[in-house]
Amino acid sequence: MADITVELVSVEKMLWAGSATIVTAETTEGEIGVLPGHEPMLGQLVENGVVTIRPVEGDRLVAAVQGGFLSVSAEKVIILADYAVWATEVDSAAAEAELGAQDELVRSRAEAALKAQRRLAQA
Repeated sequence: MADITVELVSVEKMLWAGSATIVTAETTEGEIGVLPGHEPMLGQLVENGVVTIRPVEGDRLVAAVQGGFLSVSAEKVIILADYAVWATEVDSAAAEAELGAQDELVRSRAEAALKAQRRLAQA
């Protein structure tokens, strides 16, 4: 099975690095799937998007991301997000409460977190 090296990095920390069979990300041009051998490209991540990684080993990983870029080269996919959190780490009740926040950034991050949780729940 072919694989590609993937790194998911936020401003705060490296979230994941390893080999994956496919990466999907929501960009300003639409959702894109990246398989090994994909043409090199650069995409801008949406403000309240979701990134999904299918590692060669282990379960599918889903993260909520806030802004940033997706860089694809022949050997590697790098996702540089302004903010990212794993769907498994989201507190649903807190995120639901933050949907009514006055602060647009807080509200947007809550939307992304809940969207990532829904994506994770899908088969």
